Amino acid sequence: MMQNVHLAPETDEDDLYSGYNDYNPTYDTEELENDTAFQQAVRTSHGRRPPITAKIPSTAVTRPIATGYGSKTSLASSMGRPMTGAIQDGVTRPMTAVRAAGFTKAALRGSAFDPLGQSRGPAPPLEAKNEDSPEEKIRQLEKKVNELVEESCIANSCGDLKLALEKAKEAGRKERILVRQREQVTTPENINLDLTYSVLFNLASQYSANEMYAEALNTYQVIVKNKMFSNAGRLKVNMGNIYLKQRNYSKAIKFYRMALDQIPSVHKEMRIKIMQNIGVTFIKTGQYSDAINSFEHIMSMAPSLKAGFNLILSYFAVGDQDKMKKAFQKLIAVPLEVDEDDKYISPTDDPHTNLVIEAIKNDHLRQMERERKAMAEKYIMTAAKLIAPVIETSFAVGYDWCVEVVKASQYVELANDLEINKAITYLRQKDFNQAVETLKMFEKKDSRVKSAAATNLSFLYYLENEFAQASSYADLAVNSDRYNPSALTNKGNTVFANGDYEKAAEFYKEALRNDSSCTEALYNIGLTYKRLNRLDEALDCFLKLHAILRNSAQVLYQIANIYELMEDPNQAIEWLMQLISVVPTDSRALSKLGELYDNEGDKSQAFQYYYESYRYFPSNIEVIEWLGAYYIDTQFCEKAIQYFERASLIQPTQVKWQLMVASCFRRSGNYQKALDTYKDIHRKFPENVECLRFLVRLCTDIGLKEVQEYATKLKRLEKMKEIREQRIKSGRDGSGGSRSRREGSTGSDVSYVDPLGPQIERPKTAAKKRIDEDDFADEELGDDLLPE
Repeated sequence: MMQNVHLAPETDEDDLYSGYNDYNPTYDTEELENDTAFQQAVRTSHGRRPPITAKIPSTAVTRPIATGYGSKTSLASSMGRPMTGAIQDGVTRPMTAVRAAGFTKAALRGSAFDPLGQSRGPAPPLEAKNEDSPEEKIRQLEKKVNELVEESCIANSCGDLKLALEKAKEAGRKERILVRQREQVTTPENINLDLTYSVLFNLASQYSANEMYAEALNTYQVIVKNKMFSNAGRLKVNMGNIYLKQRNYSKAIKFYRMALDQIPSVHKEMRIKIMQNIGVTFIKTGQYSDAINSFEHIMSMAPSLKAGFNLILSYFAVGDQDKMKKAFQKLIAVPLEVDEDDKYISPTDDPHTNLVIEAIKNDHLRQMERERKAMAEKYIMTAAKLIAPVIETSFAVGYDWCVEVVKASQYVELANDLEINKAITYLRQKDFNQAVETLKMFEKKDSRVKSAAATNLSFLYYLENEFAQASSYADLAVNSDRYNPSALTNKGNTVFANGDYEKAAEFYKEALRNDSSCTEALYNIGLTYKRLNRLDEALDCFLKLHAILRNSAQVLYQIANIYELMEDPNQAIEWLMQLISVVPTDSRALSKLGELYDNEGDKSQAFQYYYESYRYFPSNIEVIEWLGAYYIDTQFCEKAIQYFERASLIQPTQVKWQLMVASCFRRSGNYQKALDTYKDIHRKFPENVECLRFLVRLCTDIGLKEVQEYATKLKRLEKMKEIREQRIKSGRDGSGGSRSRREGSTGSDVSYVDPLGPQIERPKTAAKKRIDEDDFADEELGDDLLPE
């Protein structure tokens, strides 16, 4: 047996991995079938094993084993069994079990040795789930409810409120089915309360989003009244919000207070928010003292911009000047919690640092900081404008106090804006001199403030038609800040006023390049192209502006007017229809519609719009004249009388309106009334030849004695008229026709100047919004005197 043992050669001593594949041939099991000694031992010992009883398990562990080590007695068959393996002299080989591990009778019949049982094949597959079991049905239904709740929330976030509500309702129905099935299978303690709470809460939220407030309140009530839901009391805040939307302020305050009582004091932020809602509700109900108590508590515990601003509003409502000042100081002192802009400036030339700074310059956190800073400035500016006129003897002194407080705070740059607002207040009070003086103080300030002040000064001088001064300050504004679109727009306006439309268009284009949202510049470009008779380009400008300002009456009017100039009445009518949908009471738009329909031959539609125009503005002579003529054409002279009488009231020196009234009486057959009217006209206008002719005719027809008197006056007037004409003719022959033409232009009929007639179109200034009643083209689109 030792012939299979090989010693490692000495040359392999340095091999670290040598010897790992060597093994003792005694343990070689591959040749056991061919080992005669081993097979003989198995055959001789197999039949001599002791009998196996039921009490003693036939295992190799519990069966006594005879070994050669310390064994006093041994089996005869075992002692006589031939040994296998390497046997040293004088040493007895330990005996193994009678039945070798892993060997069966099948092995004796020639089967292969398989101690691991690999011949049995793969393990049987796992038992499949029984989908018909109640537990599995409940699990699947619960999963479906969760999916419906998620779909409802996603639909709400996408703005599809109707679909969100439908999903929430379906989730509620399936959740009720789930509860019933759980009650049949398990005990009530195993019901998933969290799932029930989420389904009900989502359903109430979707009802509220769809403005179904009664259903939302009922659902919230179900949650609040269920004692099994922990922390459900805070949902009374949502109920209070719904009552606030319904303007049921007393119930809103009641539920806010109930929620406040159920929220522990450790949740300070939530309690502060609820107190904020309570204070706002008190302001809406006019209970300013209670609102002051709420906001003062908030400002003492956790100061915030909204609470400080609302506190100023409450003090303003009760007229407490000292408290307004203190509240304004508290508002200024609220920490902004926004980092300075210095961290966005690279201190070194390190490319890695520069990349990081460039990445965070406009990230979401930076945008949030900008929004918070803009909100703080808005609150402070609004509060200052609100309290400045009332905290001191005059608004100027109040503004000065606010400016001093702002200068001593972290909002130093707002002081200049307050000064400009002070100038705007002077403008609203029509104190233009003080406004100009205030704005001139900024000429030595930094470029941004100087540009803003110069822009407003240019605007003021432009409105006063002092175009030289307006141009000078516009140049100053442009030089101070070349990228100020308002300054460029005002400069273009001054050039426009001088008639240089091409150059004005260049300034407007530059303003648009600097700020594509400058609607004043875009509007003025449209006007400029319209003046240059480039109607297609003007139409493009106004159509672009219409895409930005969907409901701007002036833009709609300009588009309709351009289509009218392009001789496209159908499009003009369509845009005017959009215009009157925005401003249904505008008399000029209605009269223009009537005029277009009249030109198209549609008298009934023209009468409808002319009549609407007259109803909203019964002093337009053109509309009155058209309506009177319309009733005369339709043989309703009695109705035409009221319009001509109104015209005679508007223009009492115009004899033609009174003659038309008398003519309507005559045409309707009321000769006596017509005669009285003619006599009244003759008393007021004794030299009117036409009136005397009608008097002579009527007196002759009726047979009155005054006919001779009126006939004599008529002859005398006609003779005087002939003499006057001869003098005019002789003067024309002697001195030329220029003077006679000048004299001939002034007659007895004074031409009426329509106060609402079209005026000269003026471009928009970029500093103030001004609505001109005369013409849509004069309207301003600027936000305020402060340029953007």
